[in-house]
Amino acid sequence: MPYVGKVHPIEHLRYVARAHGVDPAGLVSETAHALGSMHFDAAGLVVACRRIVERHPFAGPLWWLCANVATSSEPFDAVWELAEQVHSDRTASELAAALPDEADVVTIGDPSVIGSGLARRGDVRVLALDIDHSATSFVRRLERNDVDYEPVDAGAAGTVAQVADVVLVEALALDADRVIVPSGSTTIAACAAAFDTPVWLVAGIGRRLPTEFIDAMVVRRDAIAADQDEWTIDVEVLPTRLVTDIVGPHGIMPMGPPAARPECPLAAELLRTPAM
Repeated sequence: MPYVGKVHPIEHLRYVARAHGVDPAGLVSETAHALGSMHFDAAGLVVACRRIVERHPFAGPLWWLCANVATSSEPFDAVWELAEQVHSDRTASELAAALPDEADVVTIGDPSVIGSGLARRGDVRVLALDIDHSATSFVRRLERNDVDYEPVDAGAAGTVAQVADVVLVEALALDADRVIVPSGSTTIAACAAAFDTPVWLVAGIGRRLPTEFIDAMVVRRDAIAADQDEWTIDVEVLPTRLVTDIVGPHGIMPMGPPAARPECPLAAELLRTPAM
């Protein structure tokens, strides 16, 4: 999402709220710029944060940003520091370093952090599962970076999970028991578990959240499911018991409570809304 120039902070926040199809790091950057310009209305900062997570309920890094800002004694300093943390996130580099040599890896859809990590490796083959052309931009990115890939129909998830060296799943948000993931991720994780193929959860900065935030996301998804078919929703809930390891900014470690420790405090103010 390109920077919108010198506009009023409230208009900038409305622009961010309406944005769709933008990677979480881009959303954090734009939101940080807008919030950081709200010195004229410090009292409205928490309200602005609440509205942002209402409009992007499954974007973990936005919850992380808003929770840290809402609970900070110096929010207008904190917002720039937090944006820099996301900009400097080493998760993609750590993923690239952790992958076995000449590995066959499985992905699904258009994972942004995973894509950045794979672009750093010239010796892996990516078995890119596609649902309704969701992987189109992802395979183009691999192609631009000379990464070997095979586009695979999602119906072959069981087969590719069996033959792969590792299955990669990108986290939108998580706690110790649940991960909010793009649709289709639970299928490949379950297939991998059936064949003892390692499942690595790739969780960049801002994805590890207090359980109450994950509860809110699950409630929001359930509310959406009440109005439309479950399989048409673009996110789902993955049990962490299907994950073997988690890759983050400090490297790879076994999945478990220490790996899912929240990166932000619980800001109850973000939950005080009828929508959540």
